[in-house]
Amino acid sequence: MDYHEPVLLSHSVDGLAINPSGTYVDVTFGGGGHSRAILERLNSTGRLYAFDQDPDAQQNIIDDERCTLIPQNFRFINRYLRFYGVRKVDGILADLGVSSHQFDEASRGFSTRFDADLDMRMNQSGSLTAYQVINGYDEEALAEVLFRYGELRNARTLAAKIVGARSSKAIKTSFDLKKLLEGLIPKSKEHKVLAQLFQGIRIEVNQEIAVLKEFLQQVPALLNPAGRLVVISYHSLEDRLVKRFIRSGLFEGEPEKDVFGHVSVPLKKVGKLIVPDAKEIERNNRARSAKLRIASLCP
Repeated sequence: MDYHEPVLLSHSVDGLAINPSGTYVDVTFGGGGHSRAILERLNSTGRLYAFDQDPDAQQNIIDDERCTLIPQNFRFINRYLRFYGVRKVDGILADLGVSSHQFDEASRGFSTRFDADLDMRMNQSGSLTAYQVINGYDEEALAEVLFRYGELRNARTLAAKIVGARSSKAIKTSFDLKKLLEGLIPKSKEHKVLAQLFQGIRIEVNQEIAVLKEFLQQVPALLNPAGRLVVISYHSLEDRLVKRFIRSGLFEGEPEKDVFGHVSVPLKKVGKLIVPDAKEIERNNRARSAKLRIASLCP
């Protein structure tokens, strides 16, 4: 698809173990690729609810009475499903990260390839932009963003350089930022470091880690007894959270044991970690870092 080629399409939809008359949720609609594949497996009484906060995704709306597109952030999944009278569902799919469309639309500022305003908002009505993070955060806060979300070891050095430069002239575009940091990044590592830096800023702008945590905490109460959760993640920060939550129902630490030494967790792992094969990566390079995890509700 021109808008976004769905990653691990068959594996993810298979992972939902679809009941043809069931109710499913695609919380990252994007180009609608996963949603269409789910609809193909539903009968006339099956239902699909899809979430996407990006107005651009509205152009991909599916003309199918079984599908409802909700133009909201999936952190509000429970609230909006209740609005539509839905209390329980049979499966939830999340394809995290940025869509190909968002990366390729130069004006959105997500990609290091284009000279664009520092924006990076997935929801363009959001109040925080990458410009504000780069030009407004103090040195300590900026370093924390780059270290925590960009996983950059030299985050303090990069933050100091940015703060020093912006005191005389605002950093307005992605190329302004790249040019500023040229002397601090070895040419051999430039692409990787810039990608990590942009990732860190993007995650901060869109509160992606907080959103993911809020979403996962709502999942157990939404799933029917045989319900499935399928999550595709693209970087270690996301994947660790998903893995830990499936294992323990927590994001850090270990669950408490009862007097008999047993622990109660909401979800259980289904199958092994799934990653794209060489053929898919060759066809769609953006799939290379994808990791798919499947869970079901504990009995």
